[in-house]
Amino acid sequence: MKRNGEYSVNGTAKKQHIENNFDKELDIVVVEDEVKEADPDSDLGSDSSPISPVAPVFEFAGSNSDKWQSMIRKVVNSVVSIQFSHVASFDTETALVSEATGFVVDAERGLILTNRHVVGPGPFTGYVVFDNHESVDVKPIYRDPVHDFGFLQFDTKDVKYLELTKLDLEPSLARIGTEIRVVGNDNGEKLSILAGIISRIDRNAPDYGALTYNDFNTEYIQAAASATGGSSGSPVVNEDGKCVALQAGGSTEASTDFFLPVSRPKRALQCIQNDKPITRGDIQVEWQLKPFNECSRFGLTAEAEATARSLFPDRIGLLVAELILPGGPADGLIKEGDALISIEGEHISSFVRVDEILDEKVGQELTFVIQRSGREISHKIRISNLHDITPDRFVQVAGASFNNLSYQVARCFCLPVKGLYVSDGAGSFEFSTQDTLGFLVETIDDKPVSNLDEFVDLMKKLPDCARVPVTYRHVSDMHAEYVQTIYIDRHWYTSFKMAVRNDKTGIWDFTTLQDKPLPPVASVPQNAKFIDIPFNDSSKAPLSRLVRSFVQIRSLCPTGVDSHPFKKDIGYGVVIDAENGFVLVSRRFVPHYMCDIFVVFAESIDLAGEVVFLHPHLNYAIIKYDPKLILADVQSPKLSDTPLRRGDSSFFIGYNYNLRLITDEVKVSSVSSLNVTANTMSPRYRGTNLECVLLDSKVTHECNTGVLVDDDGRLRAFWLSYLGESNEQAFKMGLDVTDVLPVIRQLQANTIPQKLRMLDAEFASVTVFQGRTRGVPQEWITKFEEEAHDQIKFLSVDRVSAPSVGEEANPLKVGDIVLSVNGKLVKNMRDFGDMYEHDLLEFKVIRQKKELTLSVPSIDTKSLETSQVVSWSGALLQKPHIGVKQLMTKIPSEVYVTDKSACGPAHQYGIVPISFITHVNDQETKHLDDFVKAVEQIPDKTYVKLRMVSFDNIPAAISLKTDYHYFPTTVLTRDVQSGKWTSQQSNE
Repeated sequence: MKRNGEYSVNGTAKKQHIENNFDKELDIVVVEDEVKEADPDSDLGSDSSPISPVAPVFEFAGSNSDKWQSMIRKVVNSVVSIQFSHVASFDTETALVSEATGFVVDAERGLILTNRHVVGPGPFTGYVVFDNHESVDVKPIYRDPVHDFGFLQFDTKDVKYLELTKLDLEPSLARIGTEIRVVGNDNGEKLSILAGIISRIDRNAPDYGALTYNDFNTEYIQAAASATGGSSGSPVVNEDGKCVALQAGGSTEASTDFFLPVSRPKRALQCIQNDKPITRGDIQVEWQLKPFNECSRFGLTAEAEATARSLFPDRIGLLVAELILPGGPADGLIKEGDALISIEGEHISSFVRVDEILDEKVGQELTFVIQRSGREISHKIRISNLHDITPDRFVQVAGASFNNLSYQVARCFCLPVKGLYVSDGAGSFEFSTQDTLGFLVETIDDKPVSNLDEFVDLMKKLPDCARVPVTYRHVSDMHAEYVQTIYIDRHWYTSFKMAVRNDKTGIWDFTTLQDKPLPPVASVPQNAKFIDIPFNDSSKAPLSRLVRSFVQIRSLCPTGVDSHPFKKDIGYGVVIDAENGFVLVSRRFVPHYMCDIFVVFAESIDLAGEVVFLHPHLNYAIIKYDPKLILADVQSPKLSDTPLRRGDSSFFIGYNYNLRLITDEVKVSSVSSLNVTANTMSPRYRGTNLECVLLDSKVTHECNTGVLVDDDGRLRAFWLSYLGESNEQAFKMGLDVTDVLPVIRQLQANTIPQKLRMLDAEFASVTVFQGRTRGVPQEWITKFEEEAHDQIKFLSVDRVSAPSVGEEANPLKVGDIVLSVNGKLVKNMRDFGDMYEHDLLEFKVIRQKKELTLSVPSIDTKSLETSQVVSWSGALLQKPHIGVKQLMTKIPSEVYVTDKSACGPAHQYGIVPISFITHVNDQETKHLDDFVKAVEQIPDKTYVKLRMVSFDNIPAAISLKTDYHYFPTTVLTRDVQSGKWTSQQSNE
C-alpha cells in the first residue's frame, strides 16, 4: 500500500531525514489487506520530488461528455497544487519537502481541504498554486487526530486574478457504480483528470505499515483510477461537480485507489464555519468491519445477525473489536473479537455513526452492548477526548526531538498512550544510525522519565558534556531493553526549546526552556592499568610496552562541514609526546576543527581532547589532552630519523576494525608516491602528495591504526586510514615518521606549527619511458638514474588547485614534468619539502618538450581549514575547503553550499549542495561576510533572488522565500588563537 502523499524518488519510496544522511528504507505496500514489499520498478510518483512552484496547466481527460467537460471547467478553479514542508520530525512524520493537492471548500474564509498526512501533525509551511498560476501562502488550522483529512487556510485578499469558487461536500452521493473523476496534481506533472467508477463504499481503512500515519475506524471508498504521488488531497467528484470523497491512498501493484468519505470533513468544516470546537471522542478501541459469516465465527448469535440484517439491509456485517489499548477507557471491558451491537440503545453497523455519537458525548458515560461468544454484555464506558492523546508540543534538546507518545504510534503496537517518544533520534540521542524514530526513553541518568514534562525537568539538571546512562526500548520490540551511555552535547546543539502548536497563527510557538546548560563538571586526575602485549620471544620485550602509546580517539561532528560523511567515529591514535599530551591520529577520524574529541586511555578513562594541528595534505591530525589528568603510565615511543625503504623488515602493532590489538612481522613491499582518489560528487579532504609505505600483509589491511617499529621499539612509521572515493572505501598505508618529525619537534618545544606552507598542486609519478616520450632530455634522465635509490621515476603535475577568489593562478600546468625544485632533483614527494618554509620556489619543468624555469609560490595553510560556517534557510554554507579547490580550475564564489536539510527553504526552492552562491538580489557576494551582510537586509517571509553556479560551472537563478521563524540565520566562527567557536544568531 502506498499513500499518494507518501515520499518517494523515482518510484521507490524512502524517507528523508534532517541529518545529511538520506538512507533508503523499505516501503510497505498492501493489496487489499495483504502486506507486500514495494515494487522498486513501480511508476508511482512522489510527494517529495522537488518541483518548481508552477501551477498545473489544465488538461482535459477522460469522458468526452459535454456535461463532464463543463463540470470539470468549474471544478478546476477550486483545485490547488500544494507545495509544502514539514519542517521538523514529529510523531509519525519525518521532516521533508513535498507536494500534494487540495481544493477550496469555503471561498469566503479561504479554507482548503486536503489530507492529514499533508497538513501533518507537526510544524508546516507551504503555499498553494491556483489554476491561473497565482500562489498564496497557507497555514494549517486543523488536522484530524485519526482520519486522513485536514484544513489549510489562505488570505482571500491575496488572490487577485481568479474568481474563487468552492466545491460542496456531499458524502451521500458516493454510491457503488457512480462514475467519478479525480481532479488533482498527479505525479507532480500537471493537473490531470483521472476517471473511475466506485466499486466499494465499505472497505476497511488501508494500512501503510508501522511507524507512520494510518487512518482507522472508518470506511473507505474504493475505485480504479490509477492516481499516483502528488494526488493526495484531490477531490473525487461526480458528474454534477459535487465532491463525494477525498483521494487518500492507493495500491502500488494495482490500479486501485482508496478514498476517504467526506462525512467527517463536512462536519469539521461546519464547526469551523460556526466557530465551534471540533470535538472528537474515543474509547481507544480499533474496530474492523467484518462480514456476518465471520462475525458468527466469533460468536455472533443467529438472532443478533437476523436483527442486524433486518435493520441494515444494505450492510454486509458488523463492527468487531480488533485492538483495545492497555490503560484506555475500554481496557478490561471490551475484548478482541467482540461484536458491537449498540451504543446507548442505538444499533450500530457503521463507523460513521460511531464517530457521530462519540464526538457529541466527550466526557460522558455511554452504554455499549457487545456480543462475545454468544453472550450479550453491557458496559458503561467514559468517552475520552481524542485531542488529549494527540500531541501538540515537542521539545528540542541536544540535537534530538521528543514528544509524548501519541495514539497513532501506540495503536500500531498495542501500547498504553503514555511515555516519552523520540521523534528525531539525533545528536546525543542517536540510538541508531539507521533508525532515528520509534524509541521510547524509560530512564535518563538512572531516573525514570514517563512524559515530556519530567524529561524537561531532568535535562535542566544535567551539565553539558556529561555522560549519563539511558535505558530505552523500540516500540516494535518492547521485549528488548537497551542501555546506552550518551554524551550530553549542548554546546554545538544549543537549542533547548519547547514548541507548541498554535492553530490561530498556523505556526508553532517556541519557548526557550533554559538559556545555558549547567557547566561541565571539572575532570579530576585518574589512573588506569595498561595490559602489556604478551610475547613468548624474549627479544620482543621492548615492544610489549608499546600498548601504552596507543589511545582510543572518539570524535563527534555535529554538522556535515567539509562534506565529511561521518558524524561519529572511533579509531586509535599514537601518543607522540606523553609529557605535553600530544596524540597523532588519522584525519579519517578527525577531519576538521568543528568537532568534539575524546581521548580514551586503556579503554578506561576518557579525557576531552583539542584539535591543535591539521596537516594540509599528509592526512594526520594532532590532538592535545591535559597530561596532568591522567595518572596512568602513558609512554611516547622513541622515534627513528631514518626513512623506511623497500625490503626493510619491521614489526606491526595495530588495532583492527573490531578494535582488537593485533601484531605481525612484516616487510615493506613498496614506498610509493601517490594521491588518494577524489570523490567528485562530494569533494572532501583526502591525502595528497604522499610518500606512502605499503605492505603486502592481509592483517595490516584490516587495521585502521597502527605503527611499524624496529625490534628495539623505535617507531619507523604510522599506519593510518585514508578516506577514499566512497564512504565505504578506506585505504590503509604507512606514513614514515621522518615525514612527521619536523612537526613533532615543534610540538615538543611547546610550539604549535604556525608558518606551514604548501604547493597548491598534486603530483603523480610517471616512468622514465613516459618522461622520455614527453621530452625529458637524456642528460636529466642520467642525473635521475645516478641519484635513484629504490626506483627511477619522474613526478608530473596531476592537478593544479583553483586559486582563492582574487588570487592569481599557479604557474604550473597539468602535465608538467618536474625536474628540480630550488636546485634539487625531485625524485619523490619528500623532495618538495622546501615548500613548507619558503614563499617562492624555483621549479625546472618540462612542458611540451621544452625546459622551463618557473617561480612557483606556495600558499599559507592557515587559511585552508574551515573557520566559519553559516546556516541559512536550511543550507549549510562555508568557504570552499581544500578538497573543493583541488578539483576545480576556478572558484566562482567563496559562498559554498556544502549541505542542506531535508525540510528547509533551501530544499523546497531548489538549492543544490556542492554549488556556489554568487549573487543575492543581484548583489555580488564574493565572500561569506558579504553574503551574511546581504541576507541580513532581507525581511522574513519575502522572496530573495539567488544566482548560483554549480560545481560543473553551470549558472542558474532561483528564488527562495525566507522563513526565519523555523530557519534563523546562524553564524559559527572559530577564533584561530584560542580555538574556540562562537555562535551568533540573527533574524530569529
